[in-house]
Amino acid sequence: MRGPRIRRTRGGGFALRLPAAERELLRAVPAELRRLLTEGDPTADPALRRLFPPASLDDEGLRAEFERLTRDELLAGRLAAAETMARTADAERLSEDELLAWLGTVNDVRLVLGTRLDVTEETSFEDFAALPPDDERVRMYALYAYLTVLEDQMVEALAG
Repeated sequence: MRGPRIRRTRGGGFALRLPAAERELLRAVPAELRRLLTEGDPTADPALRRLFPPASLDDEGLRAEFERLTRDELLAGRLAAAETMARTADAERLSEDELLAWLGTVNDVRLVLGTRLDVTEETSFEDFAALPPDDERVRMYALYAYLTVLEDQMVEALAG
């Protein structure tokens, strides 16, 4: 597909030009994030810890207090954003609030994938181009790359 998938409209909303295959993929994203957020174990899963970083690595009391004060609100916000994305996955137009929810959900999934794939600033696409085609990470990298492009287009649309 040529051109941006997401663009600002004159009316202030955002038009989505997403092929059916991409929409099918994006319909699964909120459910996977919701499952991870509600069933995952943040003490055992580095990806969840990435979504809920501690206030302090050295002070256990500060870390626990920060988590007590913020975790429920952060979780509720992430779940609400995922629900908005799920509800609007087939929409051709989004409001700014809906696009911001998409942006948050896509960013969260990218953080999870990046953590699981050990993506760093030094990671290049050649790193996963060298993987054998049957390696399970190939699909994860492909999703990570797609979501990165989509996130960039969302940010550009919001800025424009």
